[in-house]
Amino acid sequence: MSDMEQTIGRRAIRVQGRVQGVNFRSSAREEARRLGLAGFARNEPDGSVLIAVEGAEEAVERFVGWCRSGPPAARVDHVEVRPGEPTGVTGFGVG
Repeated sequence: MSDMEQTIGRRAIRVQGRVQGVNFRSSAREEARRLGLAGFARNEPDGSVLIAVEGAEEAVERFVGWCRSGPPAARVDHVEVRPGEPTGVTGFGVG
């Protein structure tokens, strides 16, 4: 692979703790945009936040690291990360 090529990665990330009602999703969108990533973040009925993100592998890994602490008002207790196949999604939605 040449230096000009980038490996594209995708992760499904479930974040548990005090992550709803603390701007986690909108902060995730800002962080994803800053890193040039696409995907979505949504609240789940069990109180967790589910995030799917894809883009340059290095940026995806940085985003996963960000999820381990989240925004200042959040308390992250557990982060589950599963790899996935990139789908070519664009933009970042919050639901």
